[in-house]
Amino acid sequence: MKKRAFALLAAVSCVGASYGQRVIDYVNPFIGTSAHGHVYPGATVPFGAVQLSPDNGTAGWDWCSGYNYSDSVIAGFSHTHLSGTGIGDLADISVLPITGVQPSTDKITSHFSHTNEKASPGYYSVVLNDFKVKAELTAGMFAGVHRYTFPESKDAMIRFNLAFAINWDKPTSASFKRINDSTFVGFRYSTGWAKDQRVYFAVRLSKPVKSVALFKGQQRLAKDEVADKEVVACLLFDTKQDEQIEMKVGLSFANIEGAMDAIDQLKGQGFNAVRKQAEASWEKELGKVKITSNNPTLKQVFYTALYHAYEAPVTFSDSKGNYKSVKGNLAHADKPVYSVSSLWDVFRAESPLFTLLQPARVPDIINSYMAFYDQSGLLPVWDLEFNETNCMTGYHCVPIVADAILKEFPGIDVPKAYAAMKKSAMQNIRGTDVYRQYGYVPQDKYGSSVTVTLEYAYDDWCIAQVAHKLGATADYNEFMKRSASWKNLFDSTIGFARAKNADGKWVVPFDPYYSEHDADKAMFTEGNSWQHSWFVPQDIYGLISAHGGEQPFITKLDSLFTISSQLKGENTSPDISGLIGQYAHGNEPSHHIAYMYSYAGAPAKTAERIKYITSTMYTNKTDGLCGNEDCGQMSAWYVWSAMGFYPANASSGEYVFGTPLMQSVSIQLPANKTFKVTANGLTDKNIYIQKATLNGKPYTKSFIKHSDVIKGGELVLFMGAKPSATWGVKPTDRPGVVL
Repeated sequence: MKKRAFALLAAVSCVGASYGQRVIDYVNPFIGTSAHGHVYPGATVPFGAVQLSPDNGTAGWDWCSGYNYSDSVIAGFSHTHLSGTGIGDLADISVLPITGVQPSTDKITSHFSHTNEKASPGYYSVVLNDFKVKAELTAGMFAGVHRYTFPESKDAMIRFNLAFAINWDKPTSASFKRINDSTFVGFRYSTGWAKDQRVYFAVRLSKPVKSVALFKGQQRLAKDEVADKEVVACLLFDTKQDEQIEMKVGLSFANIEGAMDAIDQLKGQGFNAVRKQAEASWEKELGKVKITSNNPTLKQVFYTALYHAYEAPVTFSDSKGNYKSVKGNLAHADKPVYSVSSLWDVFRAESPLFTLLQPARVPDIINSYMAFYDQSGLLPVWDLEFNETNCMTGYHCVPIVADAILKEFPGIDVPKAYAAMKKSAMQNIRGTDVYRQYGYVPQDKYGSSVTVTLEYAYDDWCIAQVAHKLGATADYNEFMKRSASWKNLFDSTIGFARAKNADGKWVVPFDPYYSEHDADKAMFTEGNSWQHSWFVPQDIYGLISAHGGEQPFITKLDSLFTISSQLKGENTSPDISGLIGQYAHGNEPSHHIAYMYSYAGAPAKTAERIKYITSTMYTNKTDGLCGNEDCGQMSAWYVWSAMGFYPANASSGEYVFGTPLMQSVSIQLPANKTFKVTANGLTDKNIYIQKATLNGKPYTKSFIKHSDVIKGGELVLFMGAKPSATWGVKPTDRPGVVL
């Protein structure tokens, strides 16, 4: 899609907390709300079904979450939001407290000031200047809770605008029904990026309404119920000065009964109690990682990154376990079902992070993918509220499922999951048929052909590893052969991956700086050859060989980070951001590249690059993310890298060392185990690992296995100001074990 960029305000830090013992006091939800971060600042709980947050009502790419810090008006507070995506959708059930305005369907907004705006985990507040109303928001797992402090008014109003929509979304049907003077129910159906979205809601007020004004389109109805594509409902009150009205809004993606149950579960709990529970849930999850650092800014960036990593996927089944299936039927699950899966992004770092920090959720996430498979016939590509958007390239549910199987997570039907993975590889859509036919995707048969080929080859490698584990030798051989398809598009004479047509001839002219955003015309998805030619995480040693050996490979990597950042083409992709040379940290295909030095025996160069990226691409300002958050991937990269290692090959079970940012990090593991990383002698200059010990024994490898981390224990890294000539350099000490 065509994307717009907007000018930034000067970035400022938006957290005014006095930092205490709670880790949540370091979280700044405004990080990433300006520039291209596309995150929302509102209230939610970890992996919650509700994301209650303000919307500016502005259309445009940098308002994909509904909010951008550069804006100065609020159009409402809606209950569902996307975190950091490149397409705007959701923003369901929009609510706005108002005074001094008569009920109507007119566009109504209020100005606000950031000086009267606050956000912290599970809480958001702002003063609506035009109405002199203070709005406070918090959330439970299935319900949003509002508290509005009104001035004295004879025309105070809480307005539900079910016609409100952002970017791609538009309503198709809606309903609002009065049950009694303090309880209301309804639904909103819409289409957009996800073609069939259905959100049911129930409302319970702390104060009965004086009257209700319902609108069907432009027509006001004297009824207790209205149904139409465009519905507005105005709940009217008389208020005293500083009178507070609390409102609970329960959600379900299945039916109104589920939405009613969501607010019934909060019976007897007021705003403060729900907020306290939300904060406790965040403290529990974020507190599983304890860091030691005398740098408060680093703590803000780290814990905010961890916070963002836990905003998606979201719980899609309701409080009764019901949800809308892919086919639109009512479905039920005994355990949580998750949706909103930005699989092109999160397979790289966020999903592996969950295997370490959220192991109890991993089987439920995998089984959510399997439920999608049962209902649709294929694993999801980009699942939005159990709609297949088919957004982006690859079939990257495969590496996530493979990683869970290879790490032997319980509760997964492995034979069925393996069959589902193979079905993704054997489908006849999205260029897979020509990929199998030619051994690569010809550009004249399918767009973005180079990226598609490279990504399918990696996904096939992941299938091969599961085949090996299951003893399926024939499948293993076949998928390993397919995983080498990248070689068919790598021109070793120039050291770049490039497109071929079906006749086997290179597409000319070729320019590694050239970018085309249109997916059908492009050879690379949201990038160019400089950025995508490195995506061979399954065979980095083969890629080193294709470059002519270790030194030419290192020289080429050096060039990536030091050459001009100029992009060529008339329709370059705006997703290419966070540039260091041609390395684009603002878009996920680059995320593993800095760690590739270690495969060539140069871990010190990995340390140098990681130190620079973490120091320059992540800040505690509103523009503190250099690209789209993409449902947690941008932040998950930082969490890994700050701790000192990263899954350069997401399904290998190996984490490649970079350079730690804090003196120590302690990770809470199941069964009361902990894994601690201590960086002795760490300073801003002492960034190089000189030697290491694991549980008191010398450790010479430049990576660590997941299986060693989850045993618990302590890894001690001894840091110095100069690269070590020996640590992690030997071929036997490098990552990338070949089966």
